[in-house]
Amino acid sequence: MALHTQPALVLFSGGQDSATCLAWALKTFARVETLGFDYGQRHRVELEVRHDFRAALLHTMPEARTRLGEDHLVDLSMLKALGETAMTAERTIEMAENGLPTTFVPGRNLMFFTAAAALAYRRTIRHLVGGMCETDYSGYPDCRDDTLKALQVALSLGLASPVTIHTPLMWRDKAETWAWARELGGQGLVSLMIDHTHSCYLGDRSRKWAWGYGCGTCPACQLRAKGWDTFTHDL
Repeated sequence: MALHTQPALVLFSGGQDSATCLAWALKTFARVETLGFDYGQRHRVELEVRHDFRAALLHTMPEARTRLGEDHLVDLSMLKALGETAMTAERTIEMAENGLPTTFVPGRNLMFFTAAAALAYRRTIRHLVGGMCETDYSGYPDCRDDTLKALQVALSLGLASPVTIHTPLMWRDKAETWAWARELGGQGLVSLMIDHTHSCYLGDRSRKWAWGYGCGTCPACQLRAKGWDTFTHDL
């Protein structure tokens, strides 16, 4: 069955990457629902901007008016209870002894997709979309293509129903992500990314840069700024 006749569930955090994936899904699938997670994240402002972005999409992308469906929010606060990280507590963002940044939340994407698959199963949806990337990222092992392909197999077996995990940004860097957003929705979508998404690990929306809101110094802001500079230089 062609993708454009089927529904999809997008893991939509409110950040730039998942927002770009949402735009792609709206052009690819017949109906698109969104799913966010509250896991006690330090930058929980992302949960607030999600609604503004979804509402603005209805005026920016024609596809959204007929294809954008329900939004869901799942409580995964157990992730914070299992152990604090720099993403869930006021801790310094640095490299840990294991070679991973302290922003790594163990098992986060594994739990995200497991919860998403359970919700999708009940809603007769077999396509899950996430903004994970192995090209321009912080080294998180649960963002890797091999991890998510293995998880796709496990979920399909565990549910006795086929699950397909789509990661359209897996091999795109941040500059390519900006360029793809413009391709998907023109300058209007790029402007929405700047004004209505949030990727800063510290949850800082007091400062606005050319690429959007953030502290400007955390790893997420640095990646986004670098991508923006490359993207605008190539225009």
